[in-house]
Amino acid sequence: MRAIEMAGLDTKVVRYMHEGLAFESTIVHPKTGNADSKLPGILMVPNWLGPTDASLAKAKQIAARGCLVMMVDMYGMEVRPQNAGEPGAAAGVVRGDRAMMRSRAQKALDVFRGEAVRFGLDAERIAAIGFCFGGGTVLELGRTGADVDAIVSFHGDLVSPTLVADAGNTTAKVLVCHGADDPYVPQDHVQQWVAAYGATDVDWQLVQYSGTVHSFTDPAAASDGARFNQRSNDRAFEAMRFLLQSVWAD
Repeated sequence: MRAIEMAGLDTKVVRYMHEGLAFESTIVHPKTGNADSKLPGILMVPNWLGPTDASLAKAKQIAARGCLVMMVDMYGMEVRPQNAGEPGAAAGVVRGDRAMMRSRAQKALDVFRGEAVRFGLDAERIAAIGFCFGGGTVLELGRTGADVDAIVSFHGDLVSPTLVADAGNTTAKVLVCHGADDPYVPQDHVQQWVAAYGATDVDWQLVQYSGTVHSFTDPAAASDGARFNQRSNDRAFEAMRFLLQSVWAD
């Protein structure tokens, strides 16, 4: 992937309907992008706050590495968490219905694949990444057998009701970047995930970062259990870069 200046990026809000709800996701693309550009794409599911200015800024930072990015709305336009209690409630609704989670994520992937072609998306080169709630979401999407090249979870949820049964459906190469001291996704969850994927033929890797808790890629995270860690952030993004470079080698 070839770097793009931040000033050379633009955004396009994409609204679509799914199961009676209106969703609003945002595609970040080069201003000069066109159908002939053939750039790889990244479907990006934010943390439990949903689409925010901070997650859009992260999408732009990733797009500047030389790809198109769609920041995904997993809640619907009417749900935008505002206070301390709302993100957990919103994420809980989606986590509590894995069929709905999978369906919404797949719809977003389909929309991205269709809408971003005009900006130069190479529909044959798409990865899905996510942060916290979003990390769990893209892993769940992968377990449907979704047609993506790679899946990257940053401090994401690792267990699900059908983890053991469905892990082997994953066709993408999988990278999980995890804080070794994460109190919200503890080591017993890590071992369950490793056991489930270890029993499959999936190409997976899990990297744990010492002295690192939850939300280590979020500059706004500053609690004992969820805190930004520059070193681990940089290492995790470098691990993603290496994976994508290997699957999308020119």
